[in-house]
Amino acid sequence: MASSSTGDGMSEEQTGKKSKKTNNQVDESNLLTVPDGWKEPSFSRDDNPRGLLEESSFATLFPKYREAYLKECWPLVEKALGEAHVKASLDLIEGSITVGTTKKTFDPYAIVRARDLIKLLARSVPFEQAVRILQDDMACDIIKIGTMVRNRERFVKRRQRLIGPKGSTLKALELLTNCYVMVQGNTVSALGPFNGLKEVRKVVMDTMKNIHPIYNIKTLMIKRELSKDPDLRVQSWERFLPKFRHKNLAKRREPKKKSVKKEYTPFPPSQPESKVDQELSTGEFFLRESVKRRKKMEEIKVKQAEALTKKQEERNKAFIPPKEKPLMKKSVKAPTEGKLDIQAIKDKVRKAKTKKLGAPPVNTAPPTSNATTNKKKKNKG
Repeated sequence: MASSSTGDGMSEEQTGKKSKKTNNQVDESNLLTVPDGWKEPSFSRDDNPRGLLEESSFATLFPKYREAYLKECWPLVEKALGEAHVKASLDLIEGSITVGTTKKTFDPYAIVRARDLIKLLARSVPFEQAVRILQDDMACDIIKIGTMVRNRERFVKRRQRLIGPKGSTLKALELLTNCYVMVQGNTVSALGPFNGLKEVRKVVMDTMKNIHPIYNIKTLMIKRELSKDPDLRVQSWERFLPKFRHKNLAKRREPKKKSVKKEYTPFPPSQPESKVDQELSTGEFFLRESVKRRKKMEEIKVKQAEALTKKQEERNKAFIPPKEKPLMKKSVKAPTEGKLDIQAIKDKVRKAKTKKLGAPPVNTAPPTSNATTNKKKKNKG
């Protein structure tokens, strides 16, 4: 009996642990998913009634060609920033825009959004799009692409590839990420939600690394369809996503001279013998100076003699006459067996003369005597 009770107790404990684990897993998955239609409450004056302790400001420069546009839309910029109690000033002489907080500013993050607004305006983003940065669920990213490719022609080609024919690639990227993308000079300005900005940065960086944007757009389209299914939200999507591999069609050029690596040895190579060591091994070190000189002179004379013989041989080559070709060629006798039939050739020529082109053959033979006798008999009868 005791054994059965202990067994039941163990089984109850195990089932309790399993149920706790499953509950924890469910809770974690619920925490990761954001409910549909949920929105973070906006920051109001009640959250920070006393305002900010210090005043902070940011400034940025803008190019000369943006001066006319900024002059035109400046009243709208001041109005939009005035709602967040942020002051803004435009200096056309220095070519700079400055934003700063005031005593009425209650939102500490408003100055950061104002800084992003003036950065986007300086990067040729229109005011209608740039003003969206003042919203809570919006962010911006300015991607620098100028230093990613050294060759200027290659850089221009890849940047054009990102835009696509008539801006179609850029438009597809905007629709899939819910972001506004602006390619200007050496930078790409993106404005939208955080998840979209992450995807835009990845696509832009891959494009500048010579990966075509159509591959990333295809994966984004598949992800968009998979996110609609609530059952697949918790599962891994790797099996659905395409895997693109690099195809190097051109074969790598092999060097003419291939260097063969020697086998590794931990011991260093032996030192080369010096002149003294060589003389000691041959026994020349112990000879007198006069004997050494005599040996050197003999070696020099041998070398000179070899050089003289080589030169003499080269000179004599000019006097050697070339081999003469035979003047008369051996005549080849015609074969006597196959004789020509002259009579047959004469008959052929005669027939060719009598024939006319496109006309039936004419019988030149005279009428026979039998035919004339038959005609006479008929006439008599």
